[in-house]
Amino acid sequence: MAAPKSRLGRGLGALIASGASAAPKLETKAAAPATDGTPSAPGFQEIDVQLVEPSPYQPRKDINAEQLNELVESIRAEGLLQPIVVRRVGDRFQLIAGERRWRAFQQLKIKSIPARILEASNASSATLTLIENLQREGLNPIEEAYGYASLIRDFDLTQEQTAERVGKGRATVANSLRLLLLEAAIQGYLAKGLLSVGHAKVLLGVEDPAKRAILARRVIEEGLSVRVLEKLALGHKTSRTGRGSGRAVPPAEAATVADIEKRLTTHLGARVSLHHSPKRGRIVIEYAGNEDLQRILEKIGMTS
Repeated sequence: MAAPKSRLGRGLGALIASGASAAPKLETKAAAPATDGTPSAPGFQEIDVQLVEPSPYQPRKDINAEQLNELVESIRAEGLLQPIVVRRVGDRFQLIAGERRWRAFQQLKIKSIPARILEASNASSATLTLIENLQREGLNPIEEAYGYASLIRDFDLTQEQTAERVGKGRATVANSLRLLLLEAAIQGYLAKGLLSVGHAKVLLGVEDPAKRAILARRVIEEGLSVRVLEKLALGHKTSRTGRGSGRAVPPAEAATVADIEKRLTTHLGARVSLHHSPKRGRIVIEYAGNEDLQRILEKIGMTS
C-alpha cells in the first residue's frame, strides 16, 4: 500500500494557537528536531505508529466505530489532512491530539504517521487534549463536564483558571460541572443523547432524585420536549411548595414561585429551590465545591 499523502491543513495549528491565546499559562513549545535521521518536514516529523500511546487525560470515553471507519477510508483515499500532536515521554510519544487519526493509521497498518512534537507539562497536555475535543470532535455533555472536573481535580485549578485555559466563560464551565450533580443513570442518558442539556437543566431543578429519575424516563419513553418537561417539573414542585402549611397552594402562586426559582437559577448559575408559604419560607442554593460557592458569593455581591 502506498503511503498516504500528507496534506496538512490549518485546523490543528489554529487549535494550538487559539489554546495558547486563551490560556497564556500553557507550557508548550516545539520539541527539538530528531537527530536520528527521522524524515521530517516543516512543523512535523514522521514517527513510528507503534511508539505512540493514548493520553491518560483523554476525556472521550468512546470512539464511534462508524466515524472511525469513515476516517480510515478518507485517509486511504486522500491522505492525512492534519498531523497528530504528541509529546515525548521517555522513549515513546504520548498523544495530545489526534487519537482517531492514530487509530485509523493502526487499522491501515501504516508504520509511520506525521506528528507535531511538543514539549508540554501534564497540565498543558491535558488542557490541549480537552481543547481539541471541544473544538474539533464534539464531546458529549458528560465527557465535557468530566474533562473540566479532571483539570480542576488533577491540577488544582479553579473554575476560573480552567475556563481561561480552555477559552470558555466561567459560567459555561460551572453549568457544565453542575451536570455531574445528576444521578449516574441520568448522566448516561445525556451521554447517549437520549436527553438534551436543556432537559438536564430542568431536572436539576427537581429536588427529589426519585422524581428526577421518573421524569427522565418519561422524556425518553414519550419523547417529551423541554417545555413539556418544565410543566411536569412544575407539578412536582407544586406538591412541595407550602409544605407544612396544611393548605393547597393555588396554581397561580405556585407558578410565581416556580418562575422566581427559574430566574434565580439562571442568574446564579446554580440550582435554587424556593420553599414558600404566606408566612415564612426559605431559599436553598446548591453549589459544587468551594470554587462554585465563591463564584455565587461574588455574583450576589458578598465579596469585596
